Amino acid sequence: MATANPTGTDSRPRVLLTRRIPASVQSKLEAGCDVELYDGPSPLTADELGRRLQGKHGLVCVLTDPVKADVLGAAPDLKVVSNIAVGYDNIDVAAAEARGIVVTNTPDVLTQATAELTWALILAVTRRLGEGERLVRRGGWKGWALDFMLGMELGGKQLGLIGRGRIGRAVAARAPAFGMKAVFAARESRSTTDLVEMSLDELLVSSDVISIHTPLTPSTKHLIDKRALARMKRSAYLVNTARGPVVDEEALAWALKEHLIAGAALDVYEREPEVFAGLLDLENVVLAPHLGSATRETRTAMAELAVANVLAVLHGRPALTPVTPK
Repeated sequence: MATANPTGTDSRPRVLLTRRIPASVQSKLEAGCDVELYDGPSPLTADELGRRLQGKHGLVCVLTDPVKADVLGAAPDLKVVSNIAVGYDNIDVAAAEARGIVVTNTPDVLTQATAELTWALILAVTRRLGEGERLVRRGGWKGWALDFMLGMELGGKQLGLIGRGRIGRAVAARAPAFGMKAVFAARESRSTTDLVEMSLDELLVSSDVISIHTPLTPSTKHLIDKRALARMKRSAYLVNTARGPVVDEEALAWALKEHLIAGAALDVYEREPEVFAGLLDLENVVLAPHLGSATRETRTAMAELAVANVLAVLHGRPALTPVTPK
């Protein structure tokens, strides 16, 4: 027996897609829905997103799309919001739940790619690869010298991880290959797991590399501020592949200029794509353009999962990876 159309209409569900996705994946969405693709050069504003969502039953979006309460209120027919990201701080999940709208994300499929990028950043900043590459390109390298551009070896050092979800654990699993000991910042109550845990303050003062993998919540915004940076070793490095606002960029620029820490590597920023100007001229910071999940394999898998979630909900089946309000 055919499944009833949960949109309450005899026509096919209508979906807004806010970014171009692989053609093979988009064709799956188009086979089950009428799709409007926004293919503009810049992200949709909240007003434009709300306007385009009128009459739509599904939304496939990315983390730069502001799916807040006012946008959801402008879309009375909306049944599902599918975010092509593991994070979902761009979506008002509680407001969606109040309207009976299912929110989904794409966990698991980007874990390996983001963990690999994290290690790329760790190696780049501790071995000064960005600084060295810029020196070579501008013709400033004068040849090999015994004391030239010395970095830090990872063997025997401590890797402190803030956030112990899938990506944090995947980063930790690779630490032994570099001879590093991985420790995690404990939650309010320490869990009975095999993870090595310590308080955040203990982690800050004892770690040689600190890598951030926590979601953005009111309690984690500016978690790494002036005080936290001042607690770190002067020889330590900070890496962020999670969410930009977890780090106070102005405070980070101050700490780097004052040599309170040895360096930092960022893949995410407080006001993407804008980067705090004080960071741009510093040699001891590596800046990447949000490449955490940027492999062909991972971005395709993310799009496939997002589309599968929309199709499931709009055809009366449970979402594969639903998000629930915290």
